[in-house]
Amino acid sequence: MIEFRFHPLRLLTALLRPLDPALMLILGALLGYAFVLIASASPERMDSQIVHVGVALAAMWLVASVPIQRLLSLALPLYVLGVLLLVAVELFGEVSKGAQRWLDVGVTRIQPSELMKIAMPLMLAWYFQQREGRIGVADFLVAAGLLALPVGLVVVQPDLGTSLLVAASGVYVIFFAGLPWKLIVPVAVVGIVGIGSIVAFGDTLCQPGVDWQVLREYQKNRVCTLLDPTTDPLGKGFHIIQSTIAIGSGGVFGKGWLSGTQTHLAFLPERHTDFVFAVLAEEFGLMGTLVLLLIYLLLLARGLQIAMNAATLGARLLAGAMTMVFFTYAFVNMGMVSGILPVVGVPLPFISYGGTALVTLCLGVGILMSIQRSRTAGSA
Repeated sequence: MIEFRFHPLRLLTALLRPLDPALMLILGALLGYAFVLIASASPERMDSQIVHVGVALAAMWLVASVPIQRLLSLALPLYVLGVLLLVAVELFGEVSKGAQRWLDVGVTRIQPSELMKIAMPLMLAWYFQQREGRIGVADFLVAAGLLALPVGLVVVQPDLGTSLLVAASGVYVIFFAGLPWKLIVPVAVVGIVGIGSIVAFGDTLCQPGVDWQVLREYQKNRVCTLLDPTTDPLGKGFHIIQSTIAIGSGGVFGKGWLSGTQTHLAFLPERHTDFVFAVLAEEFGLMGTLVLLLIYLLLLARGLQIAMNAATLGARLLAGAMTMVFFTYAFVNMGMVSGILPVVGVPLPFISYGGTALVTLCLGVGILMSIQRSRTAGSA
């Protein structure tokens, strides 16, 4: 007779084996921050956010359990699937709030652009790994084409924030693969000249009736509002004005948890999602924001450490890109909430309320864990 014995300790060990302890501690600190801030900004959403966290952690564990080379082998089909879904959005997608970003698949709605935040760096890391030892200028042009296709499809939805993140996830892979400076410098010069021109001639360019051609009207308004939000304080400039008031009023130590006036008197818009950083600054002040910045720095340091120690080129490129995507999320969100970048709808990573972005970010953490686990298994 065969006897089956249940060993809780062995089961727990098996469940924890794919997880990186350092990343789990960092992620736990960030999620703790999230629960505290959401409980203040929008307590009625706490239950659903707990569900979001549970789903995101489960997705992270699943990805962390898969060897990184197997994940890279899925890059091409995931990329093709993502592009096809983006085309389907353009043809059959649902329009909501003036944007066509969602695809109804019967049982639920999906936003294919979120898939590309993971599929894009996977695809490019896999491509450069196939070309290892013989990467040339032509490969960077191919990579640029692979990146431009999904980014262009997301831009026309329109979704400037997501297109920025998808573009960043691919650009980081291309840069870490050894993009020559002779290709970087011209693009950087054009960007600097363009930004300088907008700042220098903003009064003229932002006049009604001036067509920027490359940007839609609402995107132009976001840039012009950034230059001078007081031109429309109760309309387009309201978000930036109220968020900067909240940040400034927090001082060094903040007004205290649940005591933020901008937050609880409903002056601060989107306080549980895109502008949750302003809630943090108002209630916990400079010290609270510095602690959060320290946690983010630890996340970046651990991610880059995993990237440097990765066993293969594809794993190194992917780990470096995913780590820098976390940086991009945080930098863009804090910049737009502080009034130094246009408002583009990028959440504060691991902190803002919502399920879709949280799952995407946790998948990125899972990829880092998979890379670290594969290295550890290979050296054992």
